[in-house]
Amino acid sequence: MQAPLAERLRPKSLDDYIGQSHLVGDDCILRQMINSGKVSSFILWGPPGVGKTTLARIIANTTKSPFYTLSAVHAGVKEVRDVLDRCRADAQSVFTQGRPILFIDEIHRFNKSQQDSLLGAVESGIVTLIGATTENPSFEVIRPLLSRAQVYTLKPLDAEELTTLLNRALTTDEILKQRKVNVESTDALFRFSGGDARKLLNILDLLEQSTTQDETLVINDELVTKRLQENPMAFDKNGEMHYDIISAFIKSVRGSDPDAAIYWLARLIAGGEDPKFIARRLVILASEDIGLANPNALLLANATFDTIHKIGWPEGRIPLAECTIYLATSPKSNSAYMAINQALEFVNQTGNLPVPLHLRNAPTKLMKDLGYSQNYKYSHDYPGNFVRQQFMPEEIGHPTFWNPCDNPAENKLHELNNHRWKSSN
Repeated sequence: MQAPLAERLRPKSLDDYIGQSHLVGDDCILRQMINSGKVSSFILWGPPGVGKTTLARIIANTTKSPFYTLSAVHAGVKEVRDVLDRCRADAQSVFTQGRPILFIDEIHRFNKSQQDSLLGAVESGIVTLIGATTENPSFEVIRPLLSRAQVYTLKPLDAEELTTLLNRALTTDEILKQRKVNVESTDALFRFSGGDARKLLNILDLLEQSTTQDETLVINDELVTKRLQENPMAFDKNGEMHYDIISAFIKSVRGSDPDAAIYWLARLIAGGEDPKFIARRLVILASEDIGLANPNALLLANATFDTIHKIGWPEGRIPLAECTIYLATSPKSNSAYMAINQALEFVNQTGNLPVPLHLRNAPTKLMKDLGYSQNYKYSHDYPGNFVRQQFMPEEIGHPTFWNPCDNPAENKLHELNNHRWKSSN
């Protein structure tokens, strides 16, 4: 049976690896770790198809370490202990070159007891743990394990990297290099891939299989779109088009369509989605898209997240539905989201400017003598609990980052704050 193109083209070494140059480029952390042969435990966090599993296998091959894999979807505590016993035997064997590597895919799906079972082996150095997750590890990986494993973030492949991957597939794959190929345009191919190398190769596989051997394999926007409409599930190995559905769910809530939002929520639930994954997205939505227009939205979303942890399925669908409808029908504002993004960009441009002396604490006599906290005005000592003073570094003056959206709640906040500052002139 012919292996899929994504498997046929899986890189065997760092020289063949595409993407993640911030981690595997010259003098970067993972390349240095691999070259030195001293690999410490870490977790790879990134979207699907960006090379997490491949990177783990390359590390094992390069360091000649015994390599074990577990899927958090299927493995229980017993399976974890059995693998750790084999790792322990390898670690004690005189024939083993490198420390055994245990690769755990979807590590965020391990519950607390499963993660606890890994701690001793990681801490004692019996095994090097490499975890892979599409979810923020700080939410689902227990703190003791996080403290023993560095987290590295992987990025979606950009257009240049996807082009490199496409060219490699067409010129090195045993099947594709024998075909006559005409690449006319790649916009649709890259757009449907979404930075996912596996998805790009699956689409390419679909195009090749739907073209007879005596035909020229044509790659253009029209053909890619047509083939994917004819075979909507063919290039999505998870079946439920997970990331497309969650995207539709988020955009329906943001777009204030409660019926569409509930429909996509039902699709997520019917597809077996982790309820905590959905609840986290609702918390993010409440902050990013509703924000100051209705601060209660964040309280409800956070309460929903807590409730899901307490009751689980199937009752968990009810608070998820309640929160979804509430968020979808709430007034919308992204002013807080935009403000922090602009402030971060400004900070990156201006660097670490010193804190003004009057805003610094002065717990020691030396600090007081140096002028720390001198001339600071305590707001509560003044009428209306406000007094004008400079709160930013003098070098930058007072740039504006928060621009309120047009809704009753923010208009009121903005009007009140403007009144404070204008009346103090």
